[in-house]
Amino acid sequence: MKKPTLLILAAGLGSRYGGIKQMDKIGPSGESIIDYSIYDAIRAGFKKIVFVLNRNIISDFKEVYEPKLKGKIENIYVLQETEKLPTGFTCPKNRVKPWGTAHAILAAKDEINEAFAVINADDFYGANAYKTVVEYFNKISLESTDYCMIGYQLRNTITEHGSVSRGVCMVDAENYLIRVDERTNIQKRNNEVRYYEDEGKWIKLDKNTIVSMNVWGFTPGFFDFLEKGFIKFLTESVNVDKSEYFIPLEVTNLINSKRVRVKVLESDEKWFGVTFKEDKEFVIESINSLVNQNIYPGNLWG
Repeated sequence: MKKPTLLILAAGLGSRYGGIKQMDKIGPSGESIIDYSIYDAIRAGFKKIVFVLNRNIISDFKEVYEPKLKGKIENIYVLQETEKLPTGFTCPKNRVKPWGTAHAILAAKDEINEAFAVINADDFYGANAYKTVVEYFNKISLESTDYCMIGYQLRNTITEHGSVSRGVCMVDAENYLIRVDERTNIQKRNNEVRYYEDEGKWIKLDKNTIVSMNVWGFTPGFFDFLEKGFIKFLTESVNVDKSEYFIPLEVTNLINSKRVRVKVLESDEKWFGVTFKEDKEFVIESINSLVNQNIYPGNLWG
C-alpha cells in the first residue's frame, strides 16, 4: 500500500479555550502540539499532511507551517466551509457553527487517494499511535472496508481543570467496534471518574474504559460513505441549530449496516490536550518531561 496521509482537523477556534489553541506554543523551542503530531507522523512513515482549516486562520497556518515543513513532508490546506453544501441544500442564514468532524473529513476528499489517519489538531496522542496505524494499513488493501481506531484508557485522557466529553467504546470479542457512546460532563470526583446524566445523577466509569480520542484510520472509500451520509444528515437536520455530523455517528451507522468493520487498537499512552487554558501548564510540563527523556529533541525542526 502507498504511504498514508495524516489528516489534521484544525478548523475549530477553541471557544472553551479562547484563541487559536492549535498554534499555541508549548514546546521548549516554541512548538505547538501539531508540531509533535507531524514529527511523530513523519517518523512513522506518513508521506503527506492535509490540514482542514477555516478561512479565518488559513493565512496564519501557512505562515507558520510552510517554512517548518518545507523539504520534510508534503503539506496541503483545505477549507471546511459551512455554506458549501451538496446540490439541493441551502445553508441557513444564521448558521455559524461548522457541520462537525465527519464533514471536516469530507472537505479533504479531493486531496486524498490513499489510506489516511484522522486526528484533532489540539490533542497529543503519543508516537505509538501513528506507528500502530501505519502497521495496520500495511496489513490491508486500499479497497478494504476494515478501518481502525486508536483507543485510550479513560484514566489517561482526563483533564484536572473541568469536564470533558468522551466516546466510550463498546467492542466485541475480537476488539471490533460495536458502537461509540458519547458521554458528556465526565470529570474526576472524589478520586473517581464519573459522568452526569440528564436525570440528575452521577454515574461511575471504570478508569480503564476504552475511549475514542478521534484517532481513526480509513481507506479512500470512506469518502463515498461520508458523501451519502452527509446528505442523509442534512435531510434530517439542516435546519436544526448547531446540529453536527460527527465521525462516530457515521461510523456507527456503517457498522450497524455491516458495511464496514473498525478494529480498536488499544494504546496505554497518556493523551493530553489544551481543552481549557488551565491545561496549558500541564501540557508544557508533559512535553518538557518527554524532551528530558530524549523521546523528542529540544528543537523538533532545528
